[in-house]
Amino acid sequence: MGGTDVTDGWDWRQPGGTPAPAGGPAPGSPPPGIPGAGGGTTPGSPPQRPQGTYGAGGGTLPGSWPQGLQGTTSPWWSDALADPWRDPYAPAAVVVPAAPVGAGEPEPVTDPDAQGRPKLRQVVLVSLITALLAGSLGSALTYAFLRGSAVTTLGAPSPSAPALAQRKPESLAGVAEKVLPSVVTIRVASLGGTSEGSGFVVSAEGHIITNDHVVAGGASKATVIFNDGSSAPATVVGQDPESDIAVIKVTRTGLQPVEFGDSDALAVGDPVLAIGSPLSLANTVTAGIVSAVDRTMQAGEPGGPTRYYAAIQTDAAVNHGNSGGPLVDSGGRVVGVNSTIKSLVADGQEAGNIGLAFAIPINQAKRITQDIIGTGKARRTVIGAQVGGTGVSGGGVRLNAVEPSGPAAAAGLRAGDVVLRLNRHPMTDPTDLVALVRKYAPGSVVTVEYRRGTTRQNTSVTLAADAK
Repeated sequence: MGGTDVTDGWDWRQPGGTPAPAGGPAPGSPPPGIPGAGGGTTPGSPPQRPQGTYGAGGGTLPGSWPQGLQGTTSPWWSDALADPWRDPYAPAAVVVPAAPVGAGEPEPVTDPDAQGRPKLRQVVLVSLITALLAGSLGSALTYAFLRGSAVTTLGAPSPSAPALAQRKPESLAGVAEKVLPSVVTIRVASLGGTSEGSGFVVSAEGHIITNDHVVAGGASKATVIFNDGSSAPATVVGQDPESDIAVIKVTRTGLQPVEFGDSDALAVGDPVLAIGSPLSLANTVTAGIVSAVDRTMQAGEPGGPTRYYAAIQTDAAVNHGNSGGPLVDSGGRVVGVNSTIKSLVADGQEAGNIGLAFAIPINQAKRITQDIIGTGKARRTVIGAQVGGTGVSGGGVRLNAVEPSGPAAAAGLRAGDVVLRLNRHPMTDPTDLVALVRKYAPGSVVTVEYRRGTTRQNTSVTLAADAK
């Protein structure tokens, strides 16, 4: 405590913490003695106890104060061990002051660390977070379960996705993309119903090539449906029944004409595409090869015209509705007009594709189209001779008659001669000679190998147009 000399354990101040009066013992002097008769203390004696109530051991009773100090709040008595008046030989006793009389209940103290009742906002927030965590956990467990339950992995990993936009123009997809905008579907209403076929745009002015049998029987009117689904009315410009070529026209701008190829340059095995609307399935593309060239055809419906042409044979799938559509080569150039199919069906049954389809060579179709657009009709190429109805034993076609002023007579041919080859193409049937002659344009020069008696000879014939 402040001001306390603890050299020998004794405090020379008076009780209550007041210093000794002036003239008291000097610092370092011995403690006062035991009180004598006159009330003093004998030198060397211990200090007298303050008057009060003491216990049996010499200590004060709990709750009592030394005499003269009752009611005081001296800090001396806040700690019994530091009591300067305590008998050092008596046991210690802690004095606890009594509570003041009439004091009210102590003010309640709130523990700042204690958790209070949660508010509604906190409850909602906790519930929301719990739901989100539960959903995420459920999704993760489900994904892990599904991943873990997969037993078989199908397919090999691909290093990269195919670059669809990088297909080469010469690929089948590139060719189809190039030609499809120029291919149309043609519908013609007639007394017998509505016929449907295909066609393709050949000029920016709206000219379209198709088969004659597609528009035959119509009232010179047709409806054209384009690749984008739009449609327009069309009028028939002209027809050539014997070559099965017809030309129609629409009034529309922005058309994309096809590019023409050279049908004479085709070889067996060349890849081709057939494009059209088979069985009303518009914009259909099928692929195949050239199966044969100069396949002579004689076709026609009962009561209709007989058609002759040296066709391009292909195994590309062609069905009803493909008629009039283009046959294109690997460069996207049109080389033929799809026209006829062969099928193993009985009369009255509907024919279907068996891999034998025939197209009119584009060189012939293009020439006829130009004639129709220019004059309204097509010229027919002739040799100036008539052939027999059957072939000749040993091969060849016999000439039954020769026109005196026709191309055959001018080349030295006579009635009875047997034509063996025309431009190295063998003759086995009368149809062969007629169809092959029609393939060439008027004015073309062809080589004819023939037999007269037992002698084989060659001559050059300049073909001409029919007077009709």
